[in-house]
Amino acid sequence: MGVIRPGFSAELDGVVERSRHAREWIANLEAVERERTGIKTLKVGYNKVFGYYIEVTRANSTHVPAEYIRKQTLVNAERYITPEMKEYEALVLNAEERIHEIESRLFGEVCERLSRSASRLLAAARALAQLDVLASLAEAAALYGYVRPDVVPEDVLEIREGRHPVVEQTLSGERFVPNDTHFVDGERIHVLTGPNMSGKSTYLRQVALIVLMAQIGSYVPASSARIGVVDRIFTRIGAQDEIHAGQSTFMVEMVETANILHHATARSLVVLDEIGRGTSTYDGVSIAWAVVEYIHNHPQLRSKTLFATHYHELTQLAELLPGVANYNVAVSEADGKVVFLHKIVPGGADRSYGIHVGQLAGLPRPVVQRATEILKQLEASSGKAVKINPEAPRQLAFFPETNPLVEELKALDVNALSPIEALNKIYEWQRKYASND
Repeated sequence: MGVIRPGFSAELDGVVERSRHAREWIANLEAVERERTGIKTLKVGYNKVFGYYIEVTRANSTHVPAEYIRKQTLVNAERYITPEMKEYEALVLNAEERIHEIESRLFGEVCERLSRSASRLLAAARALAQLDVLASLAEAAALYGYVRPDVVPEDVLEIREGRHPVVEQTLSGERFVPNDTHFVDGERIHVLTGPNMSGKSTYLRQVALIVLMAQIGSYVPASSARIGVVDRIFTRIGAQDEIHAGQSTFMVEMVETANILHHATARSLVVLDEIGRGTSTYDGVSIAWAVVEYIHNHPQLRSKTLFATHYHELTQLAELLPGVANYNVAVSEADGKVVFLHKIVPGGADRSYGIHVGQLAGLPRPVVQRATEILKQLEASSGKAVKINPEAPRQLAFFPETNPLVEELKALDVNALSPIEALNKIYEWQRKYASND
């Protein structure tokens, strides 16, 4: 009900109006009949057997008007109907079915009339859809400082100060860090290393989005862009376990990678994020290495590729393959703290900073300290198993080996301090170290 707006059909409006009037008449009937008959306990009710009825207590049965028709006798009351009440009841009970019938017929007639102009209506809808897309892209370009890209037939990809169109709008209280992307002559693959949370995946996505936006005719979030036409954009970013299909994350990753290697061409853009991470380290490194070699060496591939990885071993490929270049996400280290600068710079990263990321995420200090110890032992033993001290979890060092307070204590000449100088030093340490705990 309510499909056809009021005023379209006089027939429908008449039925709706009569139904509304009948409901109002029945709703007011109890008050009207009490006033007319003087029976203050008179009630109007409804049940599925008799429909609407008037109920009068047996004590007031002598005051019932002659036009009331007895319908049911109860222990302490009588139920009546009137011809007029039954007419309004019929209007109310039949109205819904009647309204549905009329609306269905009218809707069919409207559809039939519209079908005669279907082609013109669809053409108008498509034109409006195109205008909506173009207007939205134009508005975004004007509001967010997009530029017109130079889309060329040559096989080039040069983006200056590119930005992610979505991420830059969701940041609050900080500025999005733009990045350049430039494949110089002969370069086909950029191997991107750097820690988690540093912005590698955002960078990969923004390059793919900028290329896509340029080829649909949109302005792009960058200060300038010169982009060669690509035939397709292939991505392998993230994966969901498909347990219902019997496929693990690693299986999904391999299926998607295989699809890319079978269908990409020299004019494709390929974006790969952490290939091989779903299996053991040696397997993962081997697969990732082989994928980079295959893309680089296959005569029908050689796609422009952005390859983000945690495997620092892959940075060696730049020395072995002329079309591979290393890039990493810049990191600033000071006083044992790490700050991710989100800036893509040439060269390979020499560390993953995974423990620092865990510290930023809120891992307990004993876990971070123990992880640091284990990492040093693993690095010293070339990844071999480390000896575990069963007392270590219960007997952690009071001061870590690299604690700056320990260093200051070692350098302090206690015998040369006066009492007031010693107190001042303790106050200084309390303010400096205890407040940063």
